[in-house]
Amino acid sequence: MTALSSTLTWAQLRDLKCAELESAADGWGKASNRADAGRDRIEKQLLVGLRESQQGAAADAAVGRLRRMSRNLQYVYTECGLIRTALNSLAHEMRVQQGVLRSALEEAESLKFTVHADGSVSYPSGPGGLFDGDPVPGGTARVTGMPGLLPPSGLIAPDTHAAKARDISDRITGAVRAAARTDWRFTRILRRLRAEEGLKVPDRTWTDAAGDAAAVREAARGYLESRIPRDATPAARREWWAHLTDEQREEYLAVYPDQIGNLDGIPSLVRDTANRDNLQLLIGKLEGRDDEVSRVRLAGLREIDRQLKEPRQAGDPPMYLLGVGDEGNGRAIVAYGNPDTARNVATYVPGLNTSLDVDFAEGDLKRARDTAIGARYYDPSTAAIAWLGYDAPQFPDGLSSAAVSGDTRAEDGGEALNGFMGGISATNRSGNAHLTVIGHSYGSRTVGAATQFEGGIPGADDIVLVGSPGVGVDHAEDLGVGANHVFVGAAENDIVTKVPSKPQAVAGFIGLTAGGPSVAHLFGEVADQGDDDLWFGRDPASRAFGARRFQVGDGPPLVSGDGLSIGAHSDYFVSDPNRDTVSAHNIALVVAGRASKLKTEEYR
Repeated sequence: MTALSSTLTWAQLRDLKCAELESAADGWGKASNRADAGRDRIEKQLLVGLRESQQGAAADAAVGRLRRMSRNLQYVYTECGLIRTALNSLAHEMRVQQGVLRSALEEAESLKFTVHADGSVSYPSGPGGLFDGDPVPGGTARVTGMPGLLPPSGLIAPDTHAAKARDISDRITGAVRAAARTDWRFTRILRRLRAEEGLKVPDRTWTDAAGDAAAVREAARGYLESRIPRDATPAARREWWAHLTDEQREEYLAVYPDQIGNLDGIPSLVRDTANRDNLQLLIGKLEGRDDEVSRVRLAGLREIDRQLKEPRQAGDPPMYLLGVGDEGNGRAIVAYGNPDTARNVATYVPGLNTSLDVDFAEGDLKRARDTAIGARYYDPSTAAIAWLGYDAPQFPDGLSSAAVSGDTRAEDGGEALNGFMGGISATNRSGNAHLTVIGHSYGSRTVGAATQFEGGIPGADDIVLVGSPGVGVDHAEDLGVGANHVFVGAAENDIVTKVPSKPQAVAGFIGLTAGGPSVAHLFGEVADQGDDDLWFGRDPASRAFGARRFQVGDGPPLVSGDGLSIGAHSDYFVSDPNRDTVSAHNIALVVAGRASKLKTEEYR
């Protein structure tokens, strides 16, 4: 074994043509782009045309085959993109070590030292030693241990040829060893990037793809990831993306769809593209797990995936996946209509018990969709967003848990909401966007928390609060948009809008429990305290709060012959014409900038 402890020599490193690696990367990039273009043509042309012109079993079978081909092409796009970035990252890291080597070789040449094949460096005689002043004879410096770990002995002046030769040998050996480690690491990564034989891409292949992506991300950290402006403002991120080359954008989308797709300030079309790819990787990742949380998340992701692929009906706003992730209780941000081009953009923040599951994918997404459709009746240039960008409290934790009863989740969520709204403001190109934030249940507390950060909610013009247990402030004017632009819906039978202040609740429950009341009596007596204080501050539906209260249906009673019901808490977005839709109608008016037509209601 030579002093370099590697089969790679410094001469090989010096002569390595990194441009050839980058050229190979370009070839894989072109293959990735062709697959992406093919997938796009299937989704936006062939499937649309087939649905519009054909019906029956044969058409259904053709749709299934096209779907499979699209999925296959998406896999090709992902894997070829990973190979491209792996090769570019390899070239980048090798070029860094070539720079270190080149500097050492140039210094050796300037000093007329000789660099040998094993990395040792011969030097001529030099100045005298520290003790006798006699010239120090020439010799050869070798690295026998790890480079940089053996300092000069101190018996030779630090500027002698021997010390310089040792330093040069150290640098040469270090560069070659680092390059050898890089070569070994990328060899392992590239060997993993292999598809199964055949034309199908089974679910387990996407599980492997998720692992492939993770490996390439780790390897490309210095080449790509470190340049992502995570700490910049949304406006700065927008400019960063705008000034990347097409090739750089393609690489980020292929290797870091999770980060680009969830980066506030990146255009919505780009986020949607990235998140649709990341959605497949997340599905593949979770399919390899058998715990209950993963199963719940997987079911939610699959339902979102199904809706994204579902053909749009006439009048339906297009879907955009603006965020997705499996951290915490799960993350999903779905827009109906393009928030970058719409004049009106509403962001709906759900509350208690919301997580990335089928209920969210079916229920909360429908609320955003129905809001968009309702507002588009008044202004077609409207988009509505379901924003699950935080960990909402979960009811099974217990009503007395810190998550449900406290402010921490709301404050953390409020900060994240402000980042998202800053991104919407930065990327909207309508010229004078009208932005509305809708908070439901604990989501209203999250919206309230967002308003208390410096500068308030970026770009917000109107705030809608429905089913609110309080927002953390006692007056509408404290929410930063003006009291006349705060709108409140509170159903008569919605127990959440009547939960008293914390001291009152504790006293009430203690007194009522001692008397052993019925469930109906307990809820009714504790909720009805005869003042304006709720769990998180003053009742937003009260005159003292000062917002504009709009009409909503009473909702089903808390207690009836069918038992206990909190259905009134969930009826604010009902669009079924066979039920009371006055609340959804009023919300749509606010979102469309037509608040002057609201049907108002008396304060509590």
